[in-house]
Amino acid sequence: MSDTLPRQLARTHSFTLGAPGDCSVTADGTVLFLRSRAGDDPALFLWAYDPATGEERVVAGPGDEPEDLPEAEKVRRERERVHAAGITRYVTDGEGTVAVYGLGGKVWIADVATGESRELPVAAGAVDPRPDATGAHVAYVAEGALRVIGADGSNDRVLASSEDEAVYWGLPEHVAGESMHRYKGYWWSPDGAFILAAEVDESPIATWWISDPSEPAAAPRSFRYPAAGTDNAIVKLWILGLDGSRVPVQWDREGFEYVATGGWDAHGPIISVQSRDQQTVRILAIDPATGATSPLRELQDDKWVELFPGVPARLASGKLLTIEDSDDTWYLCVDGAPVTPPATQVRGVLGVDGESVQFTASTNGLTVHLWTWDAEEGPRRRSVEPGVHRGVRRGEVSVHVSYTPERVGPRVRVTAFGRTGEITSHVEQPVLTAVPEYKVIGERKIQAAIYRPTGYDGERLPVLLDPYAGPGGQKVTATLGGGALASQWWADQGFIVIVADGTGTPGRGPASDKLIHQEKLAYALEDQITALQAVAAEYPGQVDTERVAMRGWSYGGYLAAAAVLRRPDVFHAGVAGAPVTDVTLYDTHWQERYLGHPAQFPDVYRRNSLLDDAPNLRRPLLLVHGFADDNVVMAHSLRLSAALLAAGKHHEVLPLLRTTHMPTDEESRIGLLLHELAFLKRALAEPEK
Repeated sequence: MSDTLPRQLARTHSFTLGAPGDCSVTADGTVLFLRSRAGDDPALFLWAYDPATGEERVVAGPGDEPEDLPEAEKVRRERERVHAAGITRYVTDGEGTVAVYGLGGKVWIADVATGESRELPVAAGAVDPRPDATGAHVAYVAEGALRVIGADGSNDRVLASSEDEAVYWGLPEHVAGESMHRYKGYWWSPDGAFILAAEVDESPIATWWISDPSEPAAAPRSFRYPAAGTDNAIVKLWILGLDGSRVPVQWDREGFEYVATGGWDAHGPIISVQSRDQQTVRILAIDPATGATSPLRELQDDKWVELFPGVPARLASGKLLTIEDSDDTWYLCVDGAPVTPPATQVRGVLGVDGESVQFTASTNGLTVHLWTWDAEEGPRRRSVEPGVHRGVRRGEVSVHVSYTPERVGPRVRVTAFGRTGEITSHVEQPVLTAVPEYKVIGERKIQAAIYRPTGYDGERLPVLLDPYAGPGGQKVTATLGGGALASQWWADQGFIVIVADGTGTPGRGPASDKLIHQEKLAYALEDQITALQAVAAEYPGQVDTERVAMRGWSYGGYLAAAAVLRRPDVFHAGVAGAPVTDVTLYDTHWQERYLGHPAQFPDVYRRNSLLDDAPNLRRPLLLVHGFADDNVVMAHSLRLSAALLAAGKHHEVLPLLRTTHMPTDEESRIGLLLHELAFLKRALAEPEK
């Protein structure tokens, strides 16, 4: 049987398998990274690359035993969108001499130089193991308790635990991982004597349930979900000593209930906390002896303070790094002073090496460049070619990760000691080539990519809009990845495909980011229509505006459902995957950031929800949702379906068994694409003459 792109997308996890990732540099210049052995192999191994010789070798592998993941590890992977297997995370000591990783609830420690691994005798169900910088101890979480064990396997003990099942230690709560991108719940001191740890009490949060209807004898899974307008978890921080000491961290928890970031550097522990309305963030230094906090900086905004990866952080000198907005630019700031050029939109800090900072920034929404800054040289752009670039540096060793339009998967180059080498990629080559045409459309500078069928001859074709188009997500970039290839496949099925990143998608500055405040839907839908009209006007005779569909997932699914419900004059069919239909059912931190508190702004929530629009449906709509989704729960699609049924509106619902927020099963992913195609072909069929 010949290969097809849907099968390739499913088998290769959208061409991510076999790609080197999660790179780090040890003190002696060795580059560590994760990679599977082939482009269709989901099992990640830990590898080492020697910049002096170009040699690659395996440090540690997952073995042949099937994975039996603890529930906390499943949740961690879902929050971080990790769909691979094997060693999906590793952490080294300060020098990089040992690497610690978890496998199936067990903890392993590997000698980086020799590749010898040994299992540590930890408690059952261990997750998130991390060595201290000295390499003497390993902390981990098991059954809600934060524990520590000697790196030699001795003296496993509990540092903190609770008898209350609603309280756990050392792990992030739901909104931290899902909406703040804080994936840690504890941080080691540099000397390995103390841990800054989170104690999370979820008792104020309502319990929700997820069941598997295909297994009626199986008990449903319970979880705590902080829906918009309801109570959050109570998060406290403690300084825990390996000697048994325990010091509470003191800050105004009533006014600042969100712990946005945590860390511990040579200057001591540092956190940032955020108010419930998200309009104020305080960056605080902690006195580890007393737990008292002192302010380092306060950020305020009348809409919301954006949280960026990698900040706050401190240079070796103690100067504070932040990302702040002014003059419609996101600047990298040192002690509050901007150090990057105007109109260069800083996207995040990748790392700090002494007095040098590595970060990403955009001057063109299609490209995310790799930059460095230090006081002597100032800001310098390190990447040249169009694409999305990342990197890591330590001393004389620099790792540059590039995603470009010319190749699928990343190119990972290592420059060290006067030599440049490249880490091998095993990413499969796709069976087709994507050739998008990029455009900037309208006053709001909508970034769009247009895909036509391979060998297109100019015939009039139906249109498929294929967006995400929401905050925090960008689909239109100068890269050749699974998303671009999927859009080209759709074009090859007989569509002109438009992918448009509208208002609120990242990379274009604070004004665009925050225009969607309290209007998550209106601008997004308007921008899709603007993109459609612009393409139709530029290519008259090619775009059939009487046959227009939209498909999308998550925010894109929300938008696709809204398209046929609110603008049936423009859109003639919609496929809504995992859509948010009732915005009160999504989490506090994400939803209140954009819409405010529902008790204060009920009308805002009502106009940004879709249930009241059900009587307006007069176009074909397919709702797709996974029963196991604990992020956008299936109640969203079921409530909209119920409202449509009550209004007498025909629609279709495709439930996905044992599927979380993103389908990962190979056959289900293939079948879903083909089902969508059949639905859209039927919905957009030309009337018989």
